[in-house]
Amino acid sequence: MSDPLIRACDHYVVLEPGKNEKILKEEETLEWLKEWLQRKQSLPRDLLEQPSINAAAKRLLDTACDLEIEPGITLYWFAVRLDPSEP
Repeated sequence: MSDPLIRACDHYVVLEPGKNEKILKEEETLEWLKEWLQRKQSLPRDLLEQPSINAAAKRLLDTACDLEIEPGITLYWFAVRLDPSEP
């Protein structure tokens, strides 16, 4: 059985082309994703069935680590644990 601590992540490193990496809290990462999703002409196919942009951002955070915002330009995010002693 895997250690549930592995899944306990409250922070994410986010990468945008041409910018320095940022470390954001989970709530900030969701806001960051929502902003990018709202800028897109259309949502990715797997997010179209989500009831809201909030739900789409949460689904994306839970199931992926990248989002192509236009051909050849991709955002990335990775879960990190800043203090391994905290669950």
